[in-house]
Formats: sequence, C-alpha cells, structure tokens
Amino acid sequence: MNKKEFKTLDEQINVFKSKGLTITDNEKTKDILFMENYFFINGYRYLFMNSIKDKRFIYGTTFDELYALFTFDRNLRNILFKNLLIIENNIKSIISYQLSKKYGYKEKEYLKESNFTSDNKEKRRVEDVINKMKRQIRVNGSKHTATSHYISNYGYIPLWILVKVLSFGLINELYGILKIEDQIALAENYNIDVKDMEIYLSLLANYRNLCAHEDIVFNHKSQRYIDDTKFHRMLNIDIKDGEYVYGKNDIFALIIILKQMLIKDKFDEMMMEIENEFIDFDNKVESISISKLYNEMGFPKNYMEIIKFD
Repeated sequence: MNKKEFKTLDEQINVFKSKGLTITDNEKTKDILFMENYFFINGYRYLFMNSIKDKRFIYGTTFDELYALFTFDRNLRNILFKNLLIIENNIKSIISYQLSKKYGYKEKEYLKESNFTSDNKEKRRVEDVINKMKRQIRVNGSKHTATSHYISNYGYIPLWILVKVLSFGLINELYGILKIEDQIALAENYNIDVKDMEIYLSLLANYRNLCAHEDIVFNHKSQRYIDDTKFHRMLNIDIKDGEYVYGKNDIFALIIILKQMLIKDKFDEMMMEIENEFIDFDNKVESISISKLYNEMGFPKNYMEIIKFD
C-alpha cells in the first residue's frame, strides 16, 4: 500500500504540474496552498480532468481556474448555509409551538411516549429520539444561557428553548416519530405533502451539515430523491428513462425545496446571489464551459426561471 507522506509546498506544486496543471506564479500558488490546504483544493480537480480513466488535467487548465471552483463552492456554501439556517429556525419554532400548545411546555409533558406515533414498528425509534432529547437536556442544559436560565429559575426547559440546542438532524428524527396529525400540521404550513416533508427535512439536514463543516457541496448527491414537482415540469427539465435528469438528489433538488420553504423575497435574493457566482466563475474559467458546471450541479440552463413560478 502506498503511503501518503508529507509534501512541501514546492513538492505539492510539482505534483500538480506533473498532472498537467498550468501554474504561472509559484509564489502566489504556494501562498494559497499554505492558507487553504492542498488536499482541500485538490478535491475539486475532477471537473477539470480529461476523464475518469485519464486523471490528467484538461489541456490549458490553470491553478487559478481550479482555485476559482474552490472559491465558487465556498461562496455557494455560504449562500446556502444562511438560508438553510432560516429554514432550520422556522421548523424548530413551528414544531415547538405546535407540540407545546398540544402536549405541554415541561419536558415531562412534551416527552411522553404517548405524544408520538403508536405504530409498534416505530416503538424503538420513538424511545431512541426521546432519549436523545433527554440527553441533550442533561448534557447541554447548563451550557447555554437560555437553557441554564430556565433550569436555574424554573426547574425545567420548555421545548421552545430546548430546540435551540437540538441539531437539525434530531429535529428531522423528531418529525419522523410525530403522530400523523402533527406531521400534517407542520407540513401544511408550507403546503407540502407529509411524505415529501420527511424527505425534504432529511435533505435539508444533510446539506446543512455539509455547509457547516465546509465539505464540497456543489456536486454533492444525496442518498434520498425528492418526488417530481411542478417545478420540474415548468422548467421543462429533460427526462431520461422516465426520470428527470436534474433536481432529484442534487443541489438543484435543494433549490426546489428552498423554493417551497423560503419566503419569496429571500428565495429570489438567494438565486440572484447564486447567479452572480456562476457569472464570476464563467469569467475566470476558460478550460471548461459553464454548462459543465451546471450539469455537475444538476442545474438546467434556464434555472433562473424558477423565480417566476408560484
């Protein structure tokens, strides 16, 4: 097995050059590699490779172009992340309001097993989610100002405060064990089907964590697929073997979800920011076309038309 050994900045540059990458300013490149990490930047090379088998860079590809994709993805993450946080906060607020109103505001009330699905197949899942929430109360209750305030002054943490320390992933799990009428009550706020909402929350949590941990986002494919929507049809997205080729488990699928869950002004603003990033990338890169980036991300060329649709 080949060992991955430490390489100096000069050695890192030589590896890039040996694979056909054009580097015209060694000192500038070393500064970037030192600050940004060779491993992270190298993770974007696939869009610029000749093929899966021929892993050399497309002739004429420059380090500046590779770095342009790196910065494009960083900016995309930041745009998506701030909007995902809005959705996360909205979902937490709605769930905590609905459950507190119906079942009570003390943990011994809102965490009763009888408040959740009675499906015997889900019994273990219900117990697991409740235990995770109780653990968050034990572990994080005294670490946050709001939760510690309620524990110290009232002896309990209401759900609208507890959600502050719950991950989006756990909120997704919580939705999955709610009684069907409570799931409907949440989904109806967005005019989304109950089953679709469960898939949407899963994808939202997935992309939210990728953004938070600065993973590669632009070409990420989720394990779950969203169902066909009116937006697939209205954008006239290509169909292959009976399935839409874009907007199912890619970044554009996330865009379709956000279209349904963000207020119009916020969504339109987000799309304008994303379009500006595409324009900036296209101005900096010549070795590949912008269409290749669209395809990798699952964006149809007419993606901006989604703003016009209700």
